[in-house]
Amino acid sequence: MTAMTLLLVGTAPAYASGGADKGPVSVGVIGDGLKVKEVRALLKGWHPGARAEVFLLRNGKRIQTLGSWKATESLEAGGHKFELATWRVGKSFRHGDRICSMFDHRGERPCVTIKR
Repeated sequence: MTAMTLLLVGTAPAYASGGADKGPVSVGVIGDGLKVKEVRALLKGWHPGARAEVFLLRNGKRIQTLGSWKATESLEAGGHKFELATWRVGKSFRHGDRICSMFDHRGERPCVTIKR
């Protein structure tokens, strides 16, 4: 499964690799064990100028920003148009931590739960 497919299909929970969708907004996490290597935020459709961020939730509370606001890149693949932002993280997280994404003009905030 390609990373793009991971973002488009996405399922949660994840084992430091996986994805989740909430409407047109997705978050994808690539990692090994509890270590997250990379996080990707995806917005279906073209929305030039869109900005995204990713953050950590622990026990339902926002703990920290993992990737500050970043302008997305407009891409098209297989007839699908979308906006994509990527952050290199390189950190380990606790079992049960949630990594979430959001876009500046959208209300959806999908999250992936990190599990052992």
